[in-house]
Amino acid sequence: MQRTYAAQKFCPIARTLDIVGDRWTLLVLRDISLGNTRYNELIESCSGISTNLLSERLKKLEDRGFVERFFYSDHPPRAEYRLTEKGQDFGEVLRAMYRWGTKHEPRETDRPLREMTGRQRR
Repeated sequence: MQRTYAAQKFCPIARTLDIVGDRWTLLVLRDISLGNTRYNELIESCSGISTNLLSERLKKLEDRGFVERFFYSDHPPRAEYRLTEKGQDFGEVLRAMYRWGTKHEPRETDRPLREMTGRQRR
């Protein structure tokens, strides 16, 4: 269900949050950016997300033009997800969030930043 903010008409941040502001969405985008392009890889990398919720998030990201779905198997049907140009551009936001988090909320367990270019492995 789409949220409605009074500021959406005039505020690009509010409009962006309508797409990526749901729980798990940013992490799904992060993991696709890092090369986890198949459903089973995303379930593993987003430890704790339910299969139904992952499917919902991927569908929304596909509908909003962040990812494209490509089938690599017909029987059974299996797909991988690749960032579109729009999704690749969002990588700048993810990198900025990573830098902010490591500077202002650092943890010894932080993983080093791997390049989030939007170029997924095949």
